Amino acid sequence: MTEWLRDSDPALRWQVERDLAHEPPEVWEATRARIATEGFGERLLALQDPDGQWAGGAFFPADFDFHGPEAAEDAGQPWTATTWTLNSLREWGLDADILRERRTAELLAENSRWEYENLPYWGGEVDCCINAWTVANGVWLGVDVTGIVGWFLEHRLPDGGWNCEWVDGSERSSFHSTLNSLKGLLAYDIATGGTDATRAARCSGEEYLLRRGLFRRLSTGEPVAPWVDRFGYPFRWCYNVLNAAEYFRQASLLDGTRPDRRMADAIELIRAARQPDGTWLQAGRQPGRVWFEVDAPTGEPSRWLTLFGTRVLAWWDSQTP
Repeated sequence: MTEWLRDSDPALRWQVERDLAHEPPEVWEATRARIATEGFGERLLALQDPDGQWAGGAFFPADFDFHGPEAAEDAGQPWTATTWTLNSLREWGLDADILRERRTAELLAENSRWEYENLPYWGGEVDCCINAWTVANGVWLGVDVTGIVGWFLEHRLPDGGWNCEWVDGSERSSFHSTLNSLKGLLAYDIATGGTDATRAARCSGEEYLLRRGLFRRLSTGEPVAPWVDRFGYPFRWCYNVLNAAEYFRQASLLDGTRPDRRMADAIELIRAARQPDGTWLQAGRQPGRVWFEVDAPTGEPSRWLTLFGTRVLAWWDSQTP
């Protein structure tokens, strides 16, 4: 299976070499450096606009019709605009210096505005998930995003997490919003060392998920929704237990902590989805316009999901008696 995973784009291959094959740094670092010059990374870099954006917009393409067929609820949203493209390049491991040489952060500060009230790009807006990605992309590119980090500390809900629908009065956290918020804060803590306040906020959000076993309703113990074990890559904004477990794996590496036993049932959902040949199947990405496909069709073995699943189970099994 490892050789099958190696036979992939540099964005995936370097992670296989580092995390599964345990190759020395000179091997996986050389593969990682190829992201900018071949495959998925090269293609996305070639699509950048002269003003620093992708598809002419911050969260939606410039040509997106908010009242047309593409805006229908079942149509999904386009995944081609600046934030989604930066997310991909960052998550794939592109060297941020490539975009710094292009003055991407500065160009976005000058030219990119959120579709919500025309707010400046690096200032964030009111959506938890959007702000989390802005934090992660900002620290990656060397932008001062402490203002948005402070926003997260102020907008944590009484039950410990976050919900993008707080603007509509929601006082109950969301699995989706909480996980994405945690990812943004973790990126900040990894890049800067964090603060007591950011670490406390992460602990609070983690506890929200852990009390629910990563997938259960606190009130009944039943699964919160069918999507908890629906694994599709790219993850985008969607919650599932594999996406959540990958966050906890990364957080444990930073914090030096062991896996929390309350994740055990969620880990077994991940293990149950593994096929006899050791792969995980693609459940299908969310609908919507993309630049190009980066993983297997629905129902076929997914290299990305197999990387995540294998890595999470290896972490759990090595740390949990």
